[in-house]
Amino acid sequence: METKDALLKRQSIRAFLDRPVEPALLEQLLKTARFAPSSVNSQPWQVAVVQGGSLQRLSQRLIEALKQPAQAEVVYYPDHWFEPYRSRRRGCGLALYNALGIERRDVEKQRAAQLNNFRFFGAPVGLVLLVHRDLNPGSLVDMGIFYQSLMLLATDAGLGSCALGSIAEYPDAIREALELDDHWKVVGGLALGWPDPDAAVNGFRTDRADLTELVSWHN
Repeated sequence: METKDALLKRQSIRAFLDRPVEPALLEQLLKTARFAPSSVNSQPWQVAVVQGGSLQRLSQRLIEALKQPAQAEVVYYPDHWFEPYRSRRRGCGLALYNALGIERRDVEKQRAAQLNNFRFFGAPVGLVLLVHRDLNPGSLVDMGIFYQSLMLLATDAGLGSCALGSIAEYPDAIREALELDDHWKVVGGLALGWPDPDAAVNGFRTDRADLTELVSWHN
C-alpha cells in the first residue's frame, strides 16, 4: 500500500473480529516500526504487548481503577476547552455516539461506551506504550512518530487499530497489572486486531479542518 493510501485509509477501529493476530505478523509490525525516526536515534519507545488472560486482567484492573481519581503522567487534554478545539471535540463525540445509536442525553449508554476504551474495544491485542520518566517531554514527539508508524503498518497489513489515550490516566493500575518498573511512564495504548466490517461504529469517520485553518505560508 502506498503511504498516502495507508494514511487516508487508517481510522480508529472500535469493533474487532474474534480472530487472533498471528505472532509472526505482530512481530513483523513491531520490527518495522522500530525504524521510525527519533532525535539523536534515542528510540525512547518501550512497548508492552498484552494478549489473552493478561489483557483480560489488565482491562479489569483498569475498570476497577476508574473508581479512583485519574492520575495521568501524560496529560492529553486542557483543563478548559476553547475554540476551535472545543467544537472539534464536540463534533467527534456526537458523531461517534450517533454511529453507536446513542442519544445525546443517554448518559448510561455513553458511560458504557466509554468503558470499552478500557477493554481495548475487545481487540485480541493490546499495546501499552511507555517512555522512561527521566526523559524530557521532547521524547513524546518521537513516541508519536512511532505510534503513527505502527498504525500505518497495521493498516497496510489489513489490521485495524485505535489509539487509547484514556488508559494513560491510570498508570499505577497498568504498572501493577503488568508488573512494570516505576521508571516507565505510561503514554497510552493501542487496540489492535482484525476490523469487524459489519460493525456500524467502524463506519464512523472524523473530518479534518481545511488547510486555511492549519497552515500559514511565508515566502
